[in-house]
Amino acid sequence: MTKNLHEIFNAKFGATPSGEYFAPGRINLIGEHTDYNGGYVFPSSITIGTYGLARKREDKKIRLYSENFPEKGIIEFTIDDLAFRKEHDWTNYPKGMIRFLKNDGFKIESGMEILFYGTIPNGAGLSSSASIELLTGVILQDLFNLDVKMIELVQIGKRVENKFIGVNSGIMDQFAIGMGQKDHAILLDTNTLEYELVPADFGEYVVAIMNTNKRRELADSKYNERRSECEEALSRLQTKLSIHSLGELSEEEFLNNTDLIADEILIKRAKHAVTENERTKKAKTALVNGDLELFGKLLNNSHASLQYDYEVTGIELDTLVDAAQKQPGVLGARMTGAGFGGCAIALVKANEFDRFTKNVKAAYKEKIGYDTDIYKASIDDGARKLK
Repeated sequence: MTKNLHEIFNAKFGATPSGEYFAPGRINLIGEHTDYNGGYVFPSSITIGTYGLARKREDKKIRLYSENFPEKGIIEFTIDDLAFRKEHDWTNYPKGMIRFLKNDGFKIESGMEILFYGTIPNGAGLSSSASIELLTGVILQDLFNLDVKMIELVQIGKRVENKFIGVNSGIMDQFAIGMGQKDHAILLDTNTLEYELVPADFGEYVVAIMNTNKRRELADSKYNERRSECEEALSRLQTKLSIHSLGELSEEEFLNNTDLIADEILIKRAKHAVTENERTKKAKTALVNGDLELFGKLLNNSHASLQYDYEVTGIELDTLVDAAQKQPGVLGARMTGAGFGGCAIALVKANEFDRFTKNVKAAYKEKIGYDTDIYKASIDDGARKLK
């Protein structure tokens, strides 16, 4: 693949790149919509992701091209003009990284040319935007010899998403993509950023990714609405409880204080945040103990909570998950990502994978009217220079 990208780079920029880079996408095994509620998440980086080829320029021009959007051509701006521009489309993600690294005092004094190519399906909810951000981060780190740690790039990526793009997301995506390790999931406490690498040994089972093929525009979704509902529930609980986030509450503490929230919808939203956090901690223990049956049940319970309490699934995800849960050799299934389209995952016995794929595809096509794509997830290392 990279050989072909070298030819494209040469054709577009009339030069040879100085380096090749890769940033993965991510799946979240469990712990959905807990990251901005101060809870735990349990993601891993995957082999699907974004490739980058890059070189420095002598002048101040920045020229970016994506092989995923060839019709948009090369988008160009300068190192001195890093304002968000709607017409600059996808390049606002790398532009934000350049701008915020410069703002933080890192020396980026010349322009560059970068070719991007992503294998993450558009709008799949496998975090293509964070993949582009962290890819840009490792490119800048290498091209300009920046003394910047990966955790700093992770935090800058989140700031780009929040302050530059305008999506009120948590830190999970950038953290999983930056700090991922092959064959491990990351149990991350989003309150403290303390984390634990947990061997993701699924034995005779594999993780299937099922793509609804429904585009999910995160900034336009109800994501920010859900976040503000949780913030309102938290502020009502704080009238009596000394807490900083919903993630600090046990299920029992939450149930004993729902009267403080006094709103049915807000109670449901906060209930998901609290119970999902508990499920995530239990899932980590189940995986460590090799109790895959319990792990699968927790996946099922997570989806039910996202469907009925948080209401972020929709007919496409519910159809996929329902079909997956009915198949032989499946321990559990749930949506992954922000919801409203995107992907679901299932824990499937490896020797049943082909039958699983055929049956789920048929059920989805019959109900939704178009195809789902299904593939095995392999857990990979985080963002890095390739050679």
